[in-house]
Amino acid sequence: MQILLLGSGGREHALAWKMAASPLVTKLWCAPGNAGIAREAECIALDVANHSAVIDFCKANAVDLVVVGPETPLAAGIVDDLGAAGIKAFGPSKQASQLEGSKGFTKNLCAEFGIPTGAYRRFDEAADALAYVRAQGAPIVVKADGLAAGKGVVVAKTLREAEDAVAMMFEGAFGAAGTEVVIEEFLSGREVSFFALCDGETAIPLASAQDHKRVFDHDQGPNTGGMGAYSPTPFVTPEIHNQIMDRIILPTVAGMKRRGMPFRGVLYAGVMLTEQGPKLFEYNVRFGDPECQVLMLRMMSDIVPALLAACDGQLKNFDLRWYPEAALTVVMAAKGYPGDYKKGSRIDGLDAAAGIDGVEIFHAGTVSKDGQILANGGRVLNICALGEDIGQAQARAYQAVDRIQWPEGFCRRDIGWQAIEAENASAKERLDFALGKMSEEDPTFRTKDDPDTGQTLISGMGELHLEIIVDRMKREYGVQARAGKPQVVYRETVLGEADGTAVFERDLKEQPIYGEATCHVKGRPRGSGMEFKKQLPPAPPLQPSQPNVN
Repeated sequence: MQILLLGSGGREHALAWKMAASPLVTKLWCAPGNAGIAREAECIALDVANHSAVIDFCKANAVDLVVVGPETPLAAGIVDDLGAAGIKAFGPSKQASQLEGSKGFTKNLCAEFGIPTGAYRRFDEAADALAYVRAQGAPIVVKADGLAAGKGVVVAKTLREAEDAVAMMFEGAFGAAGTEVVIEEFLSGREVSFFALCDGETAIPLASAQDHKRVFDHDQGPNTGGMGAYSPTPFVTPEIHNQIMDRIILPTVAGMKRRGMPFRGVLYAGVMLTEQGPKLFEYNVRFGDPECQVLMLRMMSDIVPALLAACDGQLKNFDLRWYPEAALTVVMAAKGYPGDYKKGSRIDGLDAAAGIDGVEIFHAGTVSKDGQILANGGRVLNICALGEDIGQAQARAYQAVDRIQWPEGFCRRDIGWQAIEAENASAKERLDFALGKMSEEDPTFRTKDDPDTGQTLISGMGELHLEIIVDRMKREYGVQARAGKPQVVYRETVLGEADGTAVFERDLKEQPIYGEATCHVKGRPRGSGMEFKKQLPPAPPLQPSQPNVN
């Protein structure tokens, strides 16, 4: 089949990369695309805002499916116009796109159908909004009602910040998007991204993900469209997953159907995990950017049949499969972003970076000129990597970042930090439990921590014993252990007396030797944080040898 993809960012490059791998696709176009997408699809100079031009292209080229990437054409009704022309398109209608296009619309939907969210009020006058802010106090959240490229939200920590945000929005900082303002309760907790594929009646969840909105390390600085993401997130447990589906996603799909505007496409919920349970703080009506990049890397299934099933209302018996590996992406942006930045700087080293095992680079804002890749936006590159866990994916991604030569760019250096902390804590708990149980059951089992590497070394009676230990650690406790080369780990001089006059020495190197194995979880070394004092079995009785007389 022949597909037209609309968009030009990192999300669209990831979608193009995934769709190009489908055996169903015979031709793939992208409008307008970018320098990276050009490797996967034929990029065409088509004005996406000109719906008539898009329709004419589809008819002239027998396009079977249009996939709409960004939110702006969705909110403008391009799916409606394509459908009226008899052209199948993936994405929600103009009415359904209000879930992202109007913060007030979504808040009212939540109130009507009992979807958990923060308390809120809507305002179209600055004076009323300021009075409400002063009555509520800070922290508080101020949002432009309409689309503002991911930048129309201010999390105000002080009353002054809230007042400035209200003034900024009503003074036109976000154009028409800020003519109405939503002020809502500040939700305290952990933020996660949750995606579901919807066909108007059925919703099937995608893999979990989490992004990093703030521009600088340690979640400092202003909000952005996203500076990085990873999948899966350890914070969406099976219980929380079910709560989000049952309390947020499914009531939304049912509510939209009852309102006569069924939602078809990708529903992207921004969810805060609070002490009272998951609460919705925003909806988007398309794949997240940069979350889409990590989801496409982990998706095992062919995406094209899934998109078609969503369009045709056939998701009821559909399922998606995912690779078990973790994925992480680091956004490289032009210096100055999310404020003013310069275009046209040269980027080198991309091939060297892409040569690292597990790394894939998606272009977000690039252009090719005279054989060179130039920056052409605020967010410019997505450096993505797969790994056995988030830690390994992160290490590979930053190794690739360090090979890229772009002095005019920058990135955060801590993408995935929350997940890695959680992985380390979980791994340490499992490792400590396994080591403790093994030590109780096997009197010859010993451990020690290597202060130089942070690894935990486990010891046993020779190679065969070590192999048994390694197998048990994996099979019974879910801990990966790797047996190293056996070596003598217990050598000492044993002193004794014979006839009260001679001192005898014995070197235990001839005794059964003890080997060592590195113990770690999910491929990454872990320290056990424990010190076993258990002694090795005693040496055989000493036999007098040639005395050394003092």
